[in-house]
Amino acid sequence: MTQMLEMPRVQSCTATSCGYNNGGCTAFAVTIGSAISAECDTYVSGDKGGTGKAAAQVGACKRSDCKHNENLECKASAIVVGESGDKADCMTYEKA
Repeated sequence: MTQMLEMPRVQSCTATSCGYNNGGCTAFAVTIGSAISAECDTYVSGDKGGTGKAAAQVGACKRSDCKHNENLECKASAIVVGESGDKADCMTYEKA
C-alpha cells in the first residue's frame, strides 16, 4: 500500500465550480476514475469544503487501464485535474 508521503499530489485543478477548489484542490485526498472514465469522483458542486490548504493527494484511482495505475493506486509524480463539462477529469490519465 502506498504511504501518505508517497501519494501523488494534485498539482493543479481548473474545475473552479468544485467545492474543494479554493485556489487549488483543498480536499485531503481525491479518488479518480470509474470503469469507464478518468473522472474526479471527489468533485462536488455547490458546497464549499476542504482543509484550507491546496495540498490534495490522490488517495485512490479506479481507472485500472491507466499507465500510472498500479494495484488501484496512482504512481504518477503528480496529476492535473481539469474541467470536463459539468464534472472534472484527471488530465494525467494515459491509456496503458
